[in-house]
Amino acid sequence: MTTQLGLPDSIRACLFDLDGVVTKTAVVHAAAWKETFDAFLRERDGADFRPFTGSDYDEYVDGRPRADGVRSFLTSRGIELPEGGPDDPADARTVNGLGNRKNELLLAKIRTDGVEPYEGTLRYIDAVRAAGLATAIVSSSANTRDVLHSIDAERLFDVRIDGVVARNRKLPGKPRPDTFLAAARDLGVEPSRAAVFEDALAGMDAGRSGHFGYVVGVDRVGQTDALYAHGADRVVKDLAELGGQA
Repeated sequence: MTTQLGLPDSIRACLFDLDGVVTKTAVVHAAAWKETFDAFLRERDGADFRPFTGSDYDEYVDGRPRADGVRSFLTSRGIELPEGGPDDPADARTVNGLGNRKNELLLAKIRTDGVEPYEGTLRYIDAVRAAGLATAIVSSSANTRDVLHSIDAERLFDVRIDGVVARNRKLPGKPRPDTFLAAARDLGVEPSRAAVFEDALAGMDAGRSGHFGYVVGVDRVGQTDALYAHGADRVVKDLAELGGQA
């Protein structure tokens, strides 16, 4: 292990998730999903509906592309909806309609409350780059570029693989490793020489199945054991724990 960055000496690139790792937006995502699904379930099942929970978010939605999250959660409740299309209105009773409703709520919350970065992560990324390692942002969010711009962090990443890029390249999302593999490929490094930084269980699964050199779980919500169970080599509450001074 290096004393400066807390990573194996073989690592030449670092691949960072956005929500919950770089920015404090995972909680905002969870709130938007809850509002979306609870409204849908209330309309479908009446006042006695079973609400969307934090466990549902962790297990079925967190880290996945929007439509995949909708499908995964609905399947867990035995609910089927038509797929619809990416341009479905937010009130459409389709997979894409529900996903678009969530995105409208998310953007409204971000506009109202703004976006905050995790300062420990930004300092760590500065140290990573100062040490000569390449960096990529890897997120299922189609809003990644706008979020990074809002915190003046676009400059911190050599490569961006987000929901827009994934759709254009037809890359399946997490828990499949394809988006992380694409980031490593764009950086010109083998997966075995890249480290993944994730807070979502689906991201841990992607890191493990992609055979990356090191997988760091970031535990913001008290799920350390689950992050290890899904493939983390190390779990920290903040990337500042890994060390690194730019």
